[in-house]
Amino acid sequence: MERGDEQGAPEVLRRPDAVDDVFGPRAELADRYVHHLADTGVSHGLIGPRERPRLWERHVLNCAVAAELIPDGAHVADVGSGAGLPGIALAIARPDVQVTLIEPLLRRVTWLSDVLDDLSLPNVEIRRAKAEQLWDELEVDVVTSRAVARLTELARWSLPLLREDGAMLALKGSSAPEELAEAQTVLQDLGVAHSEVVECGGRWLEHATIVIRLVLEGRAPQVRTDRPVKKSGKRRARRRSGAGTHRQSRSS
Repeated sequence: MERGDEQGAPEVLRRPDAVDDVFGPRAELADRYVHHLADTGVSHGLIGPRERPRLWERHVLNCAVAAELIPDGAHVADVGSGAGLPGIALAIARPDVQVTLIEPLLRRVTWLSDVLDDLSLPNVEIRRAKAEQLWDELEVDVVTSRAVARLTELARWSLPLLREDGAMLALKGSSAPEELAEAQTVLQDLGVAHSEVVECGGRWLEHATIVIRLVLEGRAPQVRTDRPVKKSGKRRARRRSGAGTHRQSRSS
């Protein structure tokens, strides 16, 4: 794949052998997604220009290998999707998984919609909202996030979206063990029954993806935040069909 940098000079994005291993027969979709990231993802400010040469290893493959932590047929909510990482990468790698991209910023939602129009992923939808605006509407098996916020904040936003015994997967860096240790008191208050740092994709990547995995005990917590959100009590039942495509919800 050949692209131009911001000055128009040619640049080659090396396609690792691991792409075929991780994405299998859907590797061509992953190629097209990386094309969007390297092109309009950069021009729209979602990806830094210096990230172009390492889009595969540092971003797309780094996210996709976390799919091994997601159960078959799960419904996944990706909080703060931004450029679709990890949500779109996971949806390409796992066509059995239904993915809801949660992103509050209009310009990012517009970009995501354009990308999904091209990729035609039937297992992805977009919700323009903050996570806390969907607490009463969305109930999922897994919540993912990457480079969004510190773990304590992420947990407060994300855990109320989970069904009973659901899991939160936060893709983090090498400081994950320290961040998890610092958050233990808050996590216990939020009903987290099990927490761990897991490495994914070590057989394909030079640097394995580091994930903080939190598992709820029973129902999702009633979270206390600095910005209270009114809760109606009863959640809407989960929809697993995923029929259609990337429906947008423009919550204010």
